[in-house]
Order: sequence, then structure tokens, then C-alpha cells
Amino acid sequence: MTDIKNARVLILSANGFEQLELTVPRDELRKAGAKVDIATPDGKPVRGWNKTDWGETADADLKIADAKCEDYQALVLPGGQINPDLLRINPEAMKVVKTFIDSGKPVAAICHAPWLLIQADAVRGLTLTSYKSIRKDVENAGGKWVDKDVVVDKGIVTSRSPDDLGAFVPKIIEEIREGRHQQRKAA
Repeated sequence: MTDIKNARVLILSANGFEQLELTVPRDELRKAGAKVDIATPDGKPVRGWNKTDWGETADADLKIADAKCEDYQALVLPGGQINPDLLRINPEAMKVVKTFIDSGKPVAAICHAPWLLIQADAVRGLTLTSYKSIRKDVENAGGKWVDKDVVVDKGIVTSRSPDDLGAFVPKIIEEIREGRHQQRKAA
């Protein structure tokens, strides 16, 4: 068991993250006592997407290529359409995602971020949720899609949209407290 006050959490993001899906988990996890780092492709700030237009920037703490799974207790993947689409073709980002999946540490993905789990070949046999437009992507990758505010399966936390953040963040904290889960392997 990991006390949230002793936890380090990594958030991966590129430009185009859905504003609230990065800022709310970052701020709430910090408020709970966790140290939260944001890793971006080049280690520079990234700009969010706020519903219909560009939003605020989020400062980066490190480059994705410099992120080490062993330094963190959990991984958070914000959604939006642009951010996960950019990250799922980024070799360094996918290496980090696969390493976290293989480690059994909690991985949390919201909205379109389950695309990263699909790209990592990590959804086969799991029950999860996502933004409704990628339901078929989840199903075609072998996952069981359900329409719920938050779903946890083997330490992988998923939610549908910013409307679900009130359930998503507490579930991340709960999974961090539980620690490592049954070994999962990305193909």
C-alpha cells in the first residue's frame, strides 16, 4: 500500500490535451499530497484544448524520453482528440505506457486516452470505458466497452469525459493506495 502523500504520479501530455482532463487530476492529486510531474515530448510546456478552442498551457517537468517508471507509482493519460493521437505515434510515449502496463502500476486514461492503451495492445480481455466515439476502437482491440463514469480493471482506470472527473480522480487515488496489480503485459 502506498500513502498518497508519498506517491509520485506521472502525467504524459502533448499539445491538445483536453484542458480539464490534465489540470483537474494534476491539481487534485497534488492537493491530496502526491508529487505530480508532467512529461511532454520535448520537455517544454504544452497547450490545452478547452472544449472548442485553444486553452491554457501546462508547464512540463521533463521530457517523455527521460521519464522512468520506477520513479512513479502511477501514470495518468489525459484525453482530448489531439493529445492522445499525437502520443500514440510517439515511440518514447508508447515505451513509457508499455512499461507502466507491464509493471502492474496503476494507469489512468480518460476520454480519447484509451487510444494509447489500444496502441500498446493492452486492452484485450479488459473492461473499460472511453469517449463514446472510440468505443469500436476499444472493442476491435479486444476490450469490453461499458458506458460508466469510471471503470477499473486490473489497475487500469478509465473514464469517458471531463464530466466524469469527480469519479476518475478519487479512483486514481484509491488505485495508488492499493499499489501494484496483477501483472499485465502489453503485446
